[in-house]
Order: sequence, then C-alpha cells, then structure tokens
Amino acid sequence: MRVTERGQPEPHRRRRAPGSLETQVLAALHEAEGPVTAGWVRDHLAADLAYTTVMTVLARLLAKNAVTRRREGRSFVWMPVADQAGLAALKMRKVLDGEQDRRAVLARFVTGLPEGDEQLLRELLDQAADED
Repeated sequence: MRVTERGQPEPHRRRRAPGSLETQVLAALHEAEGPVTAGWVRDHLAADLAYTTVMTVLARLLAKNAVTRRREGRSFVWMPVADQAGLAALKMRKVLDGEQDRRAVLARFVTGLPEGDEQLLRELLDQAADED
C-alpha cells in the first residue's frame, strides 16, 4: 500500500481493463494524419502516462502486428496496421495458433455463439468462399 506525505494511505487506483491502453494508443494513431512519434501518442492520450509506458504498449502492438514503425532520424515513427476489429481478430488468431486441436477449438467457438452471430459467421464464410 502506498502512503501519502502525511502518512495517510493513498486511495486505491483502479486497474485498467486488459487491453485498454492498447485500445487508446491505437485510437490515437488512427486520429493522426500520418506516422507519429511515441511522444506525440503520449501527448494525445487522455491518461497521464510515462513515455516508457507508451513505448511498451507500442512495442506490444508491434509484436502483434497491429502497428508498424520506421526510423526517422534517431527515433521511430509509428503507424496503425489494424483497427479495433483487426486487433481483436489478431488476438483470436494468436489464441487459435497456440492450440493443437484447431478443429475442436473452432467447433466449440461456433457452437458457443448466439444464434445471430452464428448466422453472421455463416454468411461471412459463404462470402469469403465466393471471393476465392
């Protein structure tokens, strides 16, 4: 527990929801009119974050192929690859890639979907098959 200068317990800070910083960083990158630095991202986030925190989030997004970067001078500029839906799809793919019995995982996924989502998935699969 942290303590204030007066020896009083500091109020508990609420933990962020998993992935919320990634979501905020991606949103900031999508608002940018082009490639931007980590400092720009930090300045455009609602939260008061350390530069190192922003860099950590950007590095994680880079590892997930949700952003790209290129060197400009002595630093990098960052660009989004995926939107929110794309990031969710990347997470789903990563989970699926980590499983040995893909068929069982996909079967459980499909049978666990609400009826409307199951029908939507069928339509999307039919549409993808038509495009091939």
